Amino acid sequence: MTTPPILQPGDALPAGATYLPSSPEHVVWGRLPCATDAPVLRVDAGDEVVVDTLSHEGLLEDQGRDPRRFFEAAGAPGVLDDAVALAASDHPRTFGVDGPHVTTGPVLVRGARVGDLLSVRVVETVPRVPYGVVSNRHGRGALPEEFPCGGDEVFSVFATVGEDGRGRMRLAPGSASEVTFELRPFLGIMGVAVPGGERPHSVPPGRHGGNLDINLLTAGSTLHLPVLVDGALAYVGDPHFAQGDGEVALTAMEASLRVRLRFDVVPREEAVTAFGELAGPLAETTDLLVPTGLDPDLDVAVQDCVRAAVALLAARFGMDRRHAYAYLSAATDFNISQVVDLVKGVHARIRKADFAHLP
Repeated sequence: MTTPPILQPGDALPAGATYLPSSPEHVVWGRLPCATDAPVLRVDAGDEVVVDTLSHEGLLEDQGRDPRRFFEAAGAPGVLDDAVALAASDHPRTFGVDGPHVTTGPVLVRGARVGDLLSVRVVETVPRVPYGVVSNRHGRGALPEEFPCGGDEVFSVFATVGEDGRGRMRLAPGSASEVTFELRPFLGIMGVAVPGGERPHSVPPGRHGGNLDINLLTAGSTLHLPVLVDGALAYVGDPHFAQGDGEVALTAMEASLRVRLRFDVVPREEAVTAFGELAGPLAETTDLLVPTGLDPDLDVAVQDCVRAAVALLAARFGMDRRHAYAYLSAATDFNISQVVDLVKGVHARIRKADFAHLP
């Protein structure tokens, strides 16, 4: 495997692809779309779209809001033109009030109605750069009283992609020694618009999806979201190359991705049969069903995730709720998605193979 090239806007697009760039007019920065936002693209259910996404790292004010200078100082081999354009633009965003994330969209999906599910399948993820950044800032993260340390308000670690396809990070500033780790690119933000005319903050996730930071949402996975406004008005962003469950330092290896997405609509009646009444986002991989729980209190998030898992098993497989509860205790892992986004996230890993023998 070779080091990924710099994938500038419009470079190396598949023939005939519907393409959505992350130029300033196609993104929302620091907030998430709401019902009154105009779509930047309209598609039919079942369509695939190639979408460029941008990491916020290197664009923020506490990093100088000059990605070319920031990344060149770190030794990056190139900088994305759309990152430079967004940082230099007058895009409406208030540092310290709005969130940091750049989301591409919204995309109107024809035929999506309130009460349906929008299923967003991640068909492919392609790194746009051979590097990323992990930052701790703003007194957040799992240890806000302890990190950043040394008087820094923000501490950013530059990480690279090696020719072996693994992430590489120095052991200490100035060190020649590196730790390597597996890369599993995914989108931290996948969501649908909320009702009304007020854009929600980009940091806390919710029923609309948003900043879920579920690292299982790699290529081949699907996120099912309750449609909250007609047309769904879907969006994606917060691209990662890697993240551990918990994302304890506020961010993980944040890095820009090009993704191919498929948008499908599941009518309400079919959705209830397949998944029950979804209280929030539900992820799905080839092997797993992944219900979620979201709450500022981690204990409540776990409880909500267990309730969602029980309801899913009852609807999809006809399990008695008491037996479903027992099965989850015996056979299902409950993982912390993240603890750094104000609203904490928990997701369950229910193995489809455990039910494959059922008619």
